[in-house]
Amino acid sequence: MSGEFWLWALCALLLALWLLNFLRTDCDLTLLWAEWLGRSPEQVLTGKVVWVTGASSGIGEELAVQLSKLGVSLVLSARRAQELERVKRRCLENGNVKEKDILVLPLDLTARSSHDMATRTVLQEFGRIDILINNGGKVHCSFVFDTNMDIVKEILEVNYLGTVSLTNCVLPHMMKRKQGKIVVMNSIGGILPVPLCSAYVASKHALRGFLNTLQSELFNYPGITVSSISPGPVHSNIYKNCLTSVVTKTTGDNTARGVSKMETSRCVRLVLISMANDLNEVWMANQPALFGLYLWQYMPLRDWLFSRTMWKKIIKNFDVDMNYLDANHHMRPSTFSYQIGEMKN
Repeated sequence: MSGEFWLWALCALLLALWLLNFLRTDCDLTLLWAEWLGRSPEQVLTGKVVWVTGASSGIGEELAVQLSKLGVSLVLSARRAQELERVKRRCLENGNVKEKDILVLPLDLTARSSHDMATRTVLQEFGRIDILINNGGKVHCSFVFDTNMDIVKEILEVNYLGTVSLTNCVLPHMMKRKQGKIVVMNSIGGILPVPLCSAYVASKHALRGFLNTLQSELFNYPGITVSSISPGPVHSNIYKNCLTSVVTKTTGDNTARGVSKMETSRCVRLVLISMANDLNEVWMANQPALFGLYLWQYMPLRDWLFSRTMWKKIIKNFDVDMNYLDANHHMRPSTFSYQIGEMKN
């Protein structure tokens, strides 16, 4: 009896230590294992040709800078050519690359007819595409009933259709070579519901389904990997560009206060680790967002927890007035939307 007691006590202690360690981590267990014991980006990614969309700011810019330190050949794409040139200068100053190793290629994800020509331009410049990182995207935030269908269409055009289009243009080249990596910067919003972001969440769920299907269709091409990267809140410029329901007006940097955001450099390092280890789906977020993600995925109480607790917290953090309905049941001016990645000016 005494032996059984101490065995159970030891098991409880180990479980408590594991939970304590988990509550200090910022990524899922598979990615954490790869970070500890897997291949490093320095071992795998050096010398690759990497195409990054949404490279003019935020995560895309940090991806370009960290990749440049690995000595890759970079293709930088976004709408704003001037910002891309600035990012290029950062890479040349801080990275292990030369002028010939970086191609600035302005690209509009909504102009799908231009994607094939852009792909041919990259192949003509570097001869191959080893990794495509689909990072460009947009997000809007407003209540479902107040979300204009033009906004929904625009979000889907950029986040889903633009990503699918560019992937389809690059994929035949990778299939011919029987190797390559397709990486999509998804979101934890592609797994769990995020209030005020219905169109954004829908586009991310669509991307997750597309990538899962694509991976299954590539069963005869084991050298081509598909990765869905799902970060939580990350420090970037997105909060400085929060738009109201009128697209010409912004609310300024006053949203998502109180949200624990991951440092952009840490997020990108985890992305590179996942790429180096060919991980199909990874999650990364500061606590308690990561813990909430696990609850939503695996706990039967998820609906109650999110609807009763997380909803009120998210509304408070985004500084939305709950007294939002006027006599005509329309949203007050506190309704807002914001964009991430490359802004559509």
